Amino acid sequence: MFDFSSWLDLPLIWAGIIAAAIFIYVLLDGFDLGCGILFPFAPSDQSRDSIMNSIAPFWDGNETWLVLGGGGLFAAFPLAYAVLMPALYLPVILMLLGLIFRGVAFEFRFKTEGRDRKLWDLSFHIGSMLAAFMQGIILGNIVQGIEVAQRSFAGGPLDWANGFALVTGIALVFGYALIGATWLIWKSENDTQIWARRVASYVTAYVLLGMALVSIYMPLNAERIQTLWFSLPNILYLAPIPVLTFVAFLGLWRDIHSRRELSPFLLTIFIFLLGYAGVIISIYPWIVPFSFTVWEAAAVSTSQSLLLVGTAIFLPIILAYTAYSYYVFRGKTSDEIHY
Repeated sequence: MFDFSSWLDLPLIWAGIIAAAIFIYVLLDGFDLGCGILFPFAPSDQSRDSIMNSIAPFWDGNETWLVLGGGGLFAAFPLAYAVLMPALYLPVILMLLGLIFRGVAFEFRFKTEGRDRKLWDLSFHIGSMLAAFMQGIILGNIVQGIEVAQRSFAGGPLDWANGFALVTGIALVFGYALIGATWLIWKSENDTQIWARRVASYVTAYVLLGMALVSIYMPLNAERIQTLWFSLPNILYLAPIPVLTFVAFLGLWRDIHSRRELSPFLLTIFIFLLGYAGVIISIYPWIVPFSFTVWEAAAVSTSQSLLLVGTAIFLPIILAYTAYSYYVFRGKTSDEIHY
């Protein structure tokens, strides 16, 4: 039996794998969810066809990373899974229903015309909005902590519907809309690109506001986070994160209003990375904030070792396939239906 625990910190490695999978999912599925959020506001049917074509080769493969993140949590940290799922059953189910609904709408839209197509357009938008909003609610509840007693969730069935989680849900909807808009700046042209630049310019303000609210609330909600970020010498080490975030927003605003096409998308990715890094730093080493650390919630070392062998084999294949698919479908998209 494989057991690398004598020379590897398996819980920390698995926490890193899951964190990376979630971040990759947020970026990749984020832009196609963002396209769905913006979809009904596109200036024409031709623009909507162009939006669909820009994400058609990628949208289902992007969700692979959600499976890796959820499956990895279940296999590598069963205690965390057993606590988090009862606390978040309803938003998780609603998120999955939204993803399923938008997938069905995606397939049927290409096979219908007229009024039926408009129905599936609306379904695609609602499914994207629901999935994004519920992901934000899940994030908000994890960030502020789960009520735990006797190694089990001790709260009520609607504890997840709290004010902070609702705010993070709305903020993530705007965040996905921003990354979707910058994706369209890169992948589209003419009227669709002009519209995407206009959308990105005002969505940026809402994303900045949402990140600021979360950044203010987290240290106020937990004294440990407040001490981590504002005590010496930590404040000197961590200050580059908010400074770089503000600089990235300024660069994003400049590039949106210029002729640049790829840089707005890359800067949005960088902003997401900085925000995600801030959250990870704030809750580390807790995997169930603030009840269980990654070591306390970990599966036995032999299980994690065996899982790590499989992951080491298949993860590079998934990464290579993903990179190849984006390479093959590089360039601008049109409104001609090829799906």
